[in-house]
Amino acid sequence: MSTLRLTPFTWEVEDLGGLRGSVDRMLDELVLHKPRMAAQPKAWKPAVEMFETNAEIFVRAELPNIDPKKVEITVIDDTVTVRGETKHEEEQKDCNYYYREFAYGTFTRVLRLPAAVKGAEATAVYKDGVLEVKIPKAAEIKPIPVKVQVGA
Repeated sequence: MSTLRLTPFTWEVEDLGGLRGSVDRMLDELVLHKPRMAAQPKAWKPAVEMFETNAEIFVRAELPNIDPKKVEITVIDDTVTVRGETKHEEEQKDCNYYYREFAYGTFTRVLRLPAAVKGAEATAVYKDGVLEVKIPKAAEIKPIPVKVQVGA
């Protein structure tokens, strides 16, 4: 049986900026009755999930419409990093946008791994807009019992 480790109150610095943007949008829409119009492009982070089995750690990231050849994955010590970029589509000149919520630009996700891994043996598969990285776990160091002998 594996133990699930949750850290519910760890926020990254970028999360606070996103929280402020959400509160600003809420106030604009609810209090000022101002509809949400075209937004400026912003940095984005793809949604990820990580889980483990007895032998491997899996990291999945939602990367729709991204060329998998332009995604960089590195495993160093106890972290896995996923980097990439999606290009902005050409804006239509003869129409008025009411919402522009597609995410464009570069992204980087750095995730701390819950166990020691064999980074050189990691594999990645991109299918239906989801990147799945499979990283084998390193062999655990098991304690070696030492017998105590009684001296004469």
